[in-house]
Amino acid sequence: MRKNLKNIGLIAAGLATGVFATLQLSASAQQPASAAVAPLPLDQLRLFAEVFGQIKHEYVEPVDDKKLLTAAIKGMVSSLDPHSSYLDKTDYEELQEQTKGRFAGLGIEISSEDGLIKVISPIEDTPAFRAGIRPGDLITRINDKPVRGMTLDQAVKQMRGDPGTKVTLTIFRKTDDRTFPLTVTRAIIKVQSVKMKILAPGYAYVRITSFQERTTPDLAAKLQDIARQQPNLKGLVLDLRNNGGGLLQSAVGVAGAFLPPDSVVVSTNGQIPDSKQVYRDTYDNYRLQSFDSDPLKDEAPIFKTVPMIVLTNAYSASASEIVAGALQDQHRALIVGKTTFGKGSVQTVRPMTADTALRLTTAYYYTPSGRSIQNKGIRPDIAVDQYAEGDPDDALVTREVDYSNHLANTQDPNEKKEAEQREQERMDQLRQLEEQNDKKTPEQRQKDRERKPVEFGSTDDFMLQQALNKLEGKPVQESKSLTERRLAQNKPETSASAPVSVKATQPVPGASAPAAPAK
Repeated sequence: MRKNLKNIGLIAAGLATGVFATLQLSASAQQPASAAVAPLPLDQLRLFAEVFGQIKHEYVEPVDDKKLLTAAIKGMVSSLDPHSSYLDKTDYEELQEQTKGRFAGLGIEISSEDGLIKVISPIEDTPAFRAGIRPGDLITRINDKPVRGMTLDQAVKQMRGDPGTKVTLTIFRKTDDRTFPLTVTRAIIKVQSVKMKILAPGYAYVRITSFQERTTPDLAAKLQDIARQQPNLKGLVLDLRNNGGGLLQSAVGVAGAFLPPDSVVVSTNGQIPDSKQVYRDTYDNYRLQSFDSDPLKDEAPIFKTVPMIVLTNAYSASASEIVAGALQDQHRALIVGKTTFGKGSVQTVRPMTADTALRLTTAYYYTPSGRSIQNKGIRPDIAVDQYAEGDPDDALVTREVDYSNHLANTQDPNEKKEAEQREQERMDQLRQLEEQNDKKTPEQRQKDRERKPVEFGSTDDFMLQQALNKLEGKPVQESKSLTERRLAQNKPETSASAPVSVKATQPVPGASAPAAPAK
């Protein structure tokens, strides 16, 4: 059952693949004049030219120059970390579509694992979600073609197609230890970024599925609905589970909806001056071209003070972690659920030509207290499972720290030791899971196979029910996971003081440029 977690890569594609990067937007590919540029490594460039020439001269069949050079560029950039990539014309177009919340495909977020395609998460209300695809599923064949040996790009192209056409995926479900085919009908995916419902008189629920161009104004509209329906609001749950992230500006806007005016939401720090910023919850810092006035200007005051809980899990990543970290550090909300993904870096998309771009990791980001969550994630104040009986399958979850080329956490000298401890705990959990599975009867195995994923926001949502219990002053059933409880008890202290090594608040660079997410 234990899988080697090396060679995991993330790409941007029409399937909404991988984990959303926290993005800034840039309209220029030029280096700032003040940036010091090291001399070019001429010996290595000569070697590259010689290798290129040998391939052109001796390879078994002719190779297209553009294809070869594009592959070289992609390999160079992707070797840096899991979230940097070179975007060719197709990738760039799809990236822009995803930011707007509309793209063609199945609706799954994917990575690769041991040569297979791993489902990070199906996107809600999409063909993949309705077909029953689950996080952690491994795709072994696409239309009866083995995926082993395919690149992620090749696999994505096999799964994409015209809306209304079908694709058959062969799924290996590790939790059930079985393989089965699943046919999914392709469609135009329209992602609804913000959802809302009333849980009980005085208690409201808001779910954000991803951080898109329209997320802040859409959230503002939903909050107006809540204020109108519940004038005596007693508590609010903000659900960021399975939210892989999106645009930095939208994360700032969402956090700003609940924080006092001019609060620090996040700071960033990197090599170049533009990467050294402090982002406060001001309109300049969450403005995007999809709206031309401040959507939060008429917000009801109650949302700045109402008791609040944020739900997270291992698939809450990047921009979700910015929001959760800001609300936790500013003592505005309790975090309930599981430790988040642990992606603490910012990517900037810089157009290189009219139809290509470079998505490059340009900074670490820091919560208002100055902590980096890279490889650590946001630890919950109260650890709670998704199921009442516990979540033993959590041992199969992949986080940022499991990527072979992840960035280090520069604040933690004990990072390696902590990673080894986590890996040992996970190995122990895997052994326990295998022992439990071996003891199950055929009837129990069948029941496990028939268990459907929790519909977030439904009456069967155990984690949400525990959050509501906390708001109502009732007992909460904490996680059965010793690891999650340990992390919750040992989470860093927060003081809500901004780092001093960054500049004062500035508008987001390139905020008027065409938006482009990374996922």
